[in-house]
Amino acid sequence: MRCPFCKENEDKVIDSRSSEGGRIIRRRRECLACNRRFTTYEKIAEGFKLTVVKRDRSRVPYDREKLISGLLKACYKRPVSADAIQDLADKVEEEIFRRFDKEVSSIFIGESAMRHLRQIDKVAYIRFASVYMDFKDAGELFEEFRQMMEEGEKAATEDEEKSDEPNSKQPKLF
Repeated sequence: MRCPFCKENEDKVIDSRSSEGGRIIRRRRECLACNRRFTTYEKIAEGFKLTVVKRDRSRVPYDREKLISGLLKACYKRPVSADAIQDLADKVEEEIFRRFDKEVSSIFIGESAMRHLRQIDKVAYIRFASVYMDFKDAGELFEEFRQMMEEGEKAATEDEEKSDEPNSKQPKLF
């Protein structure tokens, strides 16, 4: 495999993992010339014919790069690593391939991406949602933001309540 940094052909595989039920193999490699690491993905191309049904009912071939491109735009200048974006795309694809064989709706893909992105970075989630959900005005965007904030406050309150509960595993000091 050619190193993306120094363009040499000599490398070694450090780690290999399969995902999507063995449809894709992720390999971490180290260049023997410059000692930098990079990731490659191997997938079967000919049996992979998933079609995306868009909102206007048109059909286009599924393209992982289109999903990653949207995620990269949402995460622009955010503290989200490229590996985290790849992992998020892996999770979305895993959900797709677990549930669909030939056709998947763009709505399912967008909602799955938003659900995972929300757990990683709230600002990136709002950016992605603002494009995906096609808000008609600032009020709709604000309402989505408000709901997200309320859910975050509710989760924080639940975490505080759990920490206040006596834990039978910890010894009582007083």
